[in-house]
This record gives sequence, C-alpha cells and structure tokens, in this order.
Amino acid sequence: MAITNLNLFLSSYFTAKNCKVIQNSDGVLKIQLNEQMDRELMNRPFYWHYIKKIGRDGDPMQLSLITNPEKREVPGEWIHFGSPRLQQIMNHLKSNERYTKLFQKVVTTTNIPLYPWLVTNIKISYQGQHKKDEIFSIGLHLVNGRMKLDMMQELDKLDLQTKISDFCFTISPMIKLKSGYLRIEDVITNYVHNQEDDWAKKSLKILDEEIQTLKHFYEGETDTEQMKKEIDDLTKRYTPKITITVINGGIFYLREDAL
Repeated sequence: MAITNLNLFLSSYFTAKNCKVIQNSDGVLKIQLNEQMDRELMNRPFYWHYIKKIGRDGDPMQLSLITNPEKREVPGEWIHFGSPRLQQIMNHLKSNERYTKLFQKVVTTTNIPLYPWLVTNIKISYQGQHKKDEIFSIGLHLVNGRMKLDMMQELDKLDLQTKISDFCFTISPMIKLKSGYLRIEDVITNYVHNQEDDWAKKSLKILDEEIQTLKHFYEGETDTEQMKKEIDDLTKRYTPKITITVINGGIFYLREDAL
C-alpha cells in the first residue's frame, strides 16, 4: 500500500512540472529543469536576479537523482525517504500544490459522465531510536464508496487536465468530503494499529538504559537542573511517536471504467 517506487513518483512529479526527463533507467533519473523548477529547488536567487537584470533567458540546471541503492556510485544525489532533496520536494508540494482538481481527458462526441474520486497522499512518520517514513496514496470513489490503493500510480497512467473535456459532465458526489476523508483516515489508523511494535519497545528500553547511565554519571553531583535537561532531551529523542500528515490531495473526475 505504501509508495515504495520513488523513481516513479519523482519522474511523474517532474513530468507534471514540464521538465524534460533526459534519463530514466535502473533507478537513475536525470532531469533537465525549467526555469520555474530551478528557482524552486536549486537555491540560485542571485543568479536569476542577475540574468533577468541583463535581459538573458538563463540556463536552468540538470538534476541527477539516484533511487537504486546499487547505483550509489553513479554521479548524482542519492535520494530516499528522509533525504533532504525529497523533503524539499515534499515541502514544495505541501506549500504550493497541496490541493488540486483535475479531470480525465476524454475525446468524444457523445455525453460522458465523470465520477469524483477523493485522492489523498499521506505520510506516516515513526520516531524513536530510528526514524522511518511511509507514504500512502489512497483514492475513494465518492459515489459508490470503492477504495483504491496506490492511487498515484493509477493516475499516472491517465491523461489529466485542469478543464473538463467537451461533451463531458460531472456526477455529484454521494459521499461528502469530510466523511470520505474519515474513511481514508480509518484505513491508515487501522494499518498503524496492526504494525509490529518491537521498534517502540526497543526504543523505550534504550531510553531507560540511557537515563540510568546518565543518573549514574551525575551521582553525587549537585547540578540537578542540567541532569533534568539532559533527561528531557533523551526522552524527546527516544520516546516512540507516530505522526500522520496529509501531504496533498484533490478531487479527480474520471470515467467510470478508468480504474
């Protein structure tokens, strides 16, 4: 159910941003950025200020991303869940394109209904001795209640656009957005509850060991405030915590036979 194919996610992201995919093979992704994405991702404000001041078009950079662990020797950025570049892309999506409404492109001369899907991309973060993130993409048919996992991979196969095609019309949802989201939330919550908790128990054990070691170190000392501060820091670091965050989502109007 989790999105584990980072290569597919990244190629779809940059293609949607109108960036040219120069290479996409065996976990090696090379992208020719356009000006907009160079400005967003490459942190070159002075370059673009200068280029525009002298009236030139500028040269957007290329970005090489490595998602295959066996290709880490290839020149480029090793990208994985938790890597700075992926977090940057996620933050950009969260800040600028958190919600959308798109329609399946349909070429027809007869009336075709398009059905609403609520699509939500959600990140589950596990924090303790180690940190781990999982990303889920879930779609809910807002008329018949059917739920679809790995929804972004399914949408990647479709031609989507911001305007509805000629001769098409939308079907009103039977399930309200709030109710639909709560259904998706229940799926995520049940998934978390069914996960093994060995990682949490291990983290709590290490926390207890670290606190006991710290107390032994401070035995006989009078600076109890410093000890309390260090215990608080250890507690924040090792106490198991799970957070669920909505990355982005939207309403997608699709043909009934699209999925």
